[in-house]
Amino acid sequence: MSILDMNNKFSASKKTGITYFILTVVTVIIEKIYRLFGHGVTSASMTWMFLYPLAGGLLIYLVSLAKVGSSDAERFRRFSNHYHSGIATLTIGSFLKGILEIAGTDSVNLPCFYIVGFGMVLLGILPFTLNSGTSGLREL
Repeated sequence: MSILDMNNKFSASKKTGITYFILTVVTVIIEKIYRLFGHGVTSASMTWMFLYPLAGGLLIYLVSLAKVGSSDAERFRRFSNHYHSGIATLTIGSFLKGILEIAGTDSVNLPCFYIVGFGMVLLGILPFTLNSGTSGLREL
């Protein structure tokens, strides 16, 4: 592995960490603004929705800092695509659940967001963590 490749991997993990940090701050700001216009009504789902990008960003940042060999690059790409989509689905689902709770209503479709979101996160993690003849992740 060349030094240039190591630098690119570090900058990609740094960009991912910064992106998830910004998304966490944005979700906190959205919740605070929505609380101002919610007439004193709050929702736990909306209050705690920042945890999805925060915890998800921390996990992907730590995984992307790990040394991934060239044979693992394709599995890492699949992992990150499914993983990012799952975190986005969970965050949006929590946001919509919060809006509906504040409005005093409910929807039968809300559990679908959590099922699909956690399913996509697991679908992204499984190909990356299963040992399919390659060395997998090395130590952090």
